[in-house]
Amino acid sequence: MATRGQFSSKIGFLLAAAGSAVGLGNIWGFPTQAASNGGAAFLLVYLILAFVLAYPALMAELTIGRYARANVVSALSGLHPSATLKRAGFIVGLCALTVAVLILSFYAIVAGWMLAEFLSPAAQLLQWDSGASWLNAQSFSRNALMCGAMSALTIMIIARGVEQGIEAWSTRLMPALFLILLGMIAYVFTQQGALAGLKAYLIPDLSQLGNPSLILSAMGQAFFSLSLGVGTMLIYGSYLRDTDNLPRMGAAVTLLDTGFAFTAGLLILPAIYVAQTKGVTVFNDAGVLIAGPDLIFQVLPALFATMGAAGNWLALAFFALMSIAALTSAISLLEVPVSVAVERWGLSRPLAALFSGGIIFAISLLVIWQFDALFNGVITLTTVYGQPLLGVALCLFAGWVMHRHQLLKELSNGHPEIESTWFWKLWPFYVKFICPALILITFVQSLR
Repeated sequence: MATRGQFSSKIGFLLAAAGSAVGLGNIWGFPTQAASNGGAAFLLVYLILAFVLAYPALMAELTIGRYARANVVSALSGLHPSATLKRAGFIVGLCALTVAVLILSFYAIVAGWMLAEFLSPAAQLLQWDSGASWLNAQSFSRNALMCGAMSALTIMIIARGVEQGIEAWSTRLMPALFLILLGMIAYVFTQQGALAGLKAYLIPDLSQLGNPSLILSAMGQAFFSLSLGVGTMLIYGSYLRDTDNLPRMGAAVTLLDTGFAFTAGLLILPAIYVAQTKGVTVFNDAGVLIAGPDLIFQVLPALFATMGAAGNWLALAFFALMSIAALTSAISLLEVPVSVAVERWGLSRPLAALFSGGIIFAISLLVIWQFDALFNGVITLTTVYGQPLLGVALCLFAGWVMHRHQLLKELSNGHPEIESTWFWKLWPFYVKFICPALILITFVQSLR
């Protein structure tokens, strides 16, 4: 078997892991949730829970990954010699693989929408009106072609391996993502109405702090924003060097993710209040802030349309931002089945990328074809049911299946004094009891 890939630098891993975590949900889901749940009150609870809940769960995946040095199926099935636990690990690993494949099947469609929205203002700037009209209209051909383009780009990056593919592209895309984000924030801040959006985002409604729905929303956002539960962070952890300090790396990834989410809020909230100032509807009939796809595909394009010639350039920049965010997450999701195909079936990496990506694209085409029947169902199956339950399972494997001395030995690599730190005194208990309990509470509440 060929030598496993490895991240060549700390910054390469951090940007790749941040790219996996910073997806479309961070850029529109987090800011609108914050605005709908007390502004800075939500921010405060979210930041606390990111480290109380998401960080310990992230450490479970990174630790298992580097200890096992394998894909999610082999890693979980090889943690303990017991035949029962091996079988349980194989089943959980297979479920994680399936959920990752299904998430990418709908994520690739949404990424295709972002690419179409990026190309549409480009066509308008080139005065290609028929092309812009085709890109703006929902159709099977447009969605299939754009999804195919994003899938092909993801396959090409993954086919090049860990260092030349994932790491090289993450170190290019993530700085570009951040620079575009900062540039758009600077522009939006100059517009009338931006200050009202900034106040809605940053001034806390302290009466909301004890609101159970706020706490549960913040908990869910903290957990899901780090793309936990499907093996992406486990496989990235398996590519870390033994000299890397795992607790420090996990903390850095959590900080990067929460930092990007916070910064995205500095763009989205002021932008939608600018849109309201310009006569665009940003609240629904019930007085609730519009969120999700309606925000991205209705409110913001309507805002850009009010800005004349500058609007096309802003739309180009914004949907370039969204396309990059989608691509960095898609890369990490495709790596989950590719690592299984390479390590368990012996396929070459390019062939594994083409095979896995091709199957996922075929599923995407099926979802596009039967969109009304399948799209929301796939999202619910994977994000409402799959991710929380798999997150619980991964915490249990780290806390109960791995022996305490195995955990200590793995964490001591790159951090020899770990045993005397507060992290070691708290984390094993946290990952055994607190994390699974909190995730299950979130899961049960999400079903109501």
